[in-house]
Amino acid sequence: MVWFKRLIIAATVLALCVVVLGAYVRLADAGLGCPDWPGCYGELTVPESDEAILQAQQNYPGSIVEPSKAWKEMIHRYLAGILGLMIGIITVISYKNKEDINVPIALPLGLLVLVVFQAALGMWTVTELLKPIIVSAHLMGGMATLGLLVYLAHRHWVSVQSLINMNSRTIVIVRLSLLLLFFQILLGGWTSANYAALSCTDFPTCHGALIPEMDFVNGFTIFRELGMTAEGRGLSLQALHAIQWVHRVGAIILVTYFVFMAYILNAYPGLRLYRNLLILVLVMQFLIGIANLLLHLPIALATLHNLGAALLVIITVIINSRIRKYKWLK
Repeated sequence: MVWFKRLIIAATVLALCVVVLGAYVRLADAGLGCPDWPGCYGELTVPESDEAILQAQQNYPGSIVEPSKAWKEMIHRYLAGILGLMIGIITVISYKNKEDINVPIALPLGLLVLVVFQAALGMWTVTELLKPIIVSAHLMGGMATLGLLVYLAHRHWVSVQSLINMNSRTIVIVRLSLLLLFFQILLGGWTSANYAALSCTDFPTCHGALIPEMDFVNGFTIFRELGMTAEGRGLSLQALHAIQWVHRVGAIILVTYFVFMAYILNAYPGLRLYRNLLILVLVMQFLIGIANLLLHLPIALATLHNLGAALLVIITVIINSRIRKYKWLK
């Protein structure tokens, strides 16, 4: 099943591209480049001729036709569609060969369900006009898809003999790192979805204060419109402060925890490469986050920040995939 393993690798690489491209589309303010879904102004391609643009404007009078933004969104949709098709094929093959694959059949089946839900979130992102909870959930779904594909690929390309034996305490530390990472990504997604990244542009202070005036209640109200409170009033600067400040604190906690975990993993030579990569990407991610604030969120750096998060997911998932308990030894 070498070709099956190659298909998993290809899907994993494509998932990484889709996640990063999705971040770029959002940062380039092209998330609503097409006002409908799955097509664009009623077509499967972007209107570009004067006649097509005029027709699209007449059909969707509430939208401004911008082909450059629409193409960004549609390319993202095309790649996401191809990824969904590849995952569907992987699931079918896994089910037909469930006795031969190296993971429980529930994993590829769950991955397929997740991708279908991701497609629905992509549609709701457009139809619900970038509602923060939907945008954040879409980001988390993309990262989860990437993580599951990485685990699936790793389990099919690495032999059982190369797994690292650990005690239960260390395994808990490693497992918890994955939960903390995804929670921090959620905080980052919530910050981006609420356009709160530039509510404070200095570091480590926020407008000169270590603890600025904040409105946690409205900042972290889940079900509301973009830029609005649950009551329909405009979201205050204090609410945006709360969102970004919590993301900052989460970053500090995550860095501290990962450094501690890296120290623990120093006792396992088989994980030294991944431990070093983890620290390298973590430091770069932290510095890029600070640079985004000081340089007022340039698109290139902001996209690179999302790439860093995806790389941390890949590395952390591989570390988690490499370990097993001592009691499993025969």
